Amino acid sequence: MTADVFIHESAFVDDGALIGAGTRVWHFCHILGGAVIGERCSLGQNVVVMNGTRIGNNVKIQNNVSVYEGVTLEDDVFCGPSMVFTNVINPRSHVSRKNEYRPTTVKRGASIGANATIICGATLGEFCFIGAGAVVSKDVDPYALMVGVPARRVGWVCECGEKLPDGAAPGCQECGKQYVNHGNRIARV
Repeated sequence: MTADVFIHESAFVDDGALIGAGTRVWHFCHILGGAVIGERCSLGQNVVVMNGTRIGNNVKIQNNVSVYEGVTLEDDVFCGPSMVFTNVINPRSHVSRKNEYRPTTVKRGASIGANATIICGATLGEFCFIGAGAVVSKDVDPYALMVGVPARRVGWVCECGEKLPDGAAPGCQECGKQYVNHGNRIARV
């Protein structure tokens, strides 16, 4: 841990946790030993980061989020307030399933809205946008805009977060980035 990390006095950071420069850990957080958190991250009130998790640089985790073992958040990920990760597909309190954790990967630049649930085993593609309250139970394509229960794609989003217009070569009306539409996928030009 470097000297320029801010850890609120009510937070617990266990021995063995690695926290990068410029990261802020706010009220009532708990970072377990073995967690790796990158530079310039912000962990809001009541965030728990379990052993064995990997969090990239410039990640924003809002209040009341638990990042469970098996979850990887790449650079520039946003996790909205009270969103949920899982790590076991069929939990039972009387059956130990720690050897059945399914990994979840959230790729660079993805955003997850408030109260969304990410079922373990899914990969969320680069710059995808998961709407508030959505339940994601399968992989999400890069740049996909996902809403609903279960989550379904309703469009595409730009790297800046704005919804892209429909069409074969959508361009972002906000920042001007250009994309090419391949039907069930898009890519930045």
